[in-house]
Amino acid sequence: MKLQPLGDRVVVKATEDAESRTPSGLVIPDTAKEKPQIGEVIAVGPGARDDDGDRIPMEVSVGDKVLYSKFAGTEVKLDADEYLVLSERDLLAVVN
Repeated sequence: MKLQPLGDRVVVKATEDAESRTPSGLVIPDTAKEKPQIGEVIAVGPGARDDDGDRIPMEVSVGDKVLYSKFAGTEVKLDADEYLVLSERDLLAVVN
């Protein structure tokens, strides 16, 4: 990965929602779909620092599937792939 986050930031690749039809069978166009809120952690920063300068370990690791806030982070396009760089505090849960 060419993108290494700093501090308590995480790089996430959004998972594509395979569901493109409503339960009644109507096809949902790409422009009407909501952005996904679940993604896979691609890279993790070293962690934030506390008041004494010690690193606080990150709660997620590479490969975790996470649920994140709807309007969180910054979208980045790198080598035709789209990623989301967000702070660890914008992560809501790890999806098992």
